[in-house]
Amino acid sequence: METENKLYLITEKDNVAVALSTVATHETVSIDGQSVTVSEEIPTGHKVALQAIKEGEDIIKYGFSIGKARNDIKAGEWIHTHNVKTGLHDLMEYHYEPKRDDYKVLEGPDTFKGYRRKNGNVGIRNELWIVPTVGCVNGVAELIIKKFKERVNPEGIDAIEVFNHNYGCSQLGDDHENTKTILADLVNHPNAGGVLVLGLGCENNTMDAFKEALGEYDDERTKFIVTQQVGNEIEFGIRALTSLYETMKKDERVEVPVSELKIGLKCGGSDGFSGITANPLLGRFSDYLVSKGGTTMLTEVPEMFGAETILMDRAEDEEVFDKIVDLVNDFKQYFIDNKQPIYENPSPGNKAGGISTLEDKSLGCTQKGGHSIVKDVLKYGEVSTKKGLNLLSAPGNDLVAATALGASGCHIVLFTTGRGTPFGSFVPTIKVSSNSRIHELKPHWIDFNAGQILEGRPSDDMTKDFINYVISVASGELSNNEKSGFREISIFKTGVTL
Repeated sequence: METENKLYLITEKDNVAVALSTVATHETVSIDGQSVTVSEEIPTGHKVALQAIKEGEDIIKYGFSIGKARNDIKAGEWIHTHNVKTGLHDLMEYHYEPKRDDYKVLEGPDTFKGYRRKNGNVGIRNELWIVPTVGCVNGVAELIIKKFKERVNPEGIDAIEVFNHNYGCSQLGDDHENTKTILADLVNHPNAGGVLVLGLGCENNTMDAFKEALGEYDDERTKFIVTQQVGNEIEFGIRALTSLYETMKKDERVEVPVSELKIGLKCGGSDGFSGITANPLLGRFSDYLVSKGGTTMLTEVPEMFGAETILMDRAEDEEVFDKIVDLVNDFKQYFIDNKQPIYENPSPGNKAGGISTLEDKSLGCTQKGGHSIVKDVLKYGEVSTKKGLNLLSAPGNDLVAATALGASGCHIVLFTTGRGTPFGSFVPTIKVSSNSRIHELKPHWIDFNAGQILEGRPSDDMTKDFINYVISVASGELSNNEKSGFREISIFKTGVTL
């Protein structure tokens, strides 16, 4: 018996198709008029060979090679880690060969309701934060907030948060600078209407040095306490939060052009559908926002390996191209310096979901960047200044990368997942599922289901709904991580701790 609609062919160039549901051993399935009888069970989201592939030949998915056949593969065989290997190499030379895609951009809202700050920046939340300069005062910060809420009973602001971390002391070199930079980015973030910077006094991230890294700040919106230099630090902290609260509770949302939005693009716990449903959805959103003059940011550099030339070909000019080359090769060098394999990125969860090689994951990941021209490349902790699609240096780790996106100025992180995750960064973190199963299982984690496209929903209709949803979150609707109170940060660490 021949079954239709069990396979998904991404491009006409592909010699593999993706199973939309489990295909049983010896079952005959068809796609685009082509039939194949599978020789073994093909799990949902995994790949099946549509034709014979000889040892050493390319496995083609998304129209590009995702690796080489380890041995001769027959039509109908399961394609996965047992019979495909990476075709990638270490440091490479690249050539600037610009290409521009023709692509469709969907319409969407021109404005949202946000908070216009004194320096001209715009926030999408009006929150009161404590940012510790060192992990030693995490507990003090939590107690200050607890006592402040008991005494003041604050209303009319979006949230009160402390962003705990373990750093700020006993760090050297880049680690010390990264901690200082990321924390300064938090203090300056426009989603905060008021910030108390809380220090200990003996840490190497001293308050004077931190203020220097901070640059100009609004002293009505930013307060500082060094706990070793005051009497009852809890009382001092309550007074500081009260002063900040009295200022920020008067803030109101106003109509703002969507060109002010900065949105981060991230994925984690991917599966075989991520590059078909959720990641392209983010790509279409990115193209919409960029067309309106807004900013999107793509990170996870190790998950660009194997698809980096697609991004390089879309560089605005040769200067941006050179920055992308440095971004990729510098991160490869980081792996080499630490004596780690460059191309062993897919996690056990990724592999279980149907992703076989880093190329397989990367070609799916870069779909999040849509088709827009790459306007700039940012170092870790650098705040974006150029509108359009930006690339950001950060690893693939979910919380580290999401924190880096927020620190670079993103108001929201759009996070695609095929496996599901509850976490949230310090900015709203919208979870987009690649399949309906995880959305139905975890509706309290997942904000939007991109798996609808596998069930026949037109992508344009779904994309318009998604655009409207993201704008509603920018205007104040809470994402699931905010409803659950899951808010945290993680800072990139590369070196020695004293």
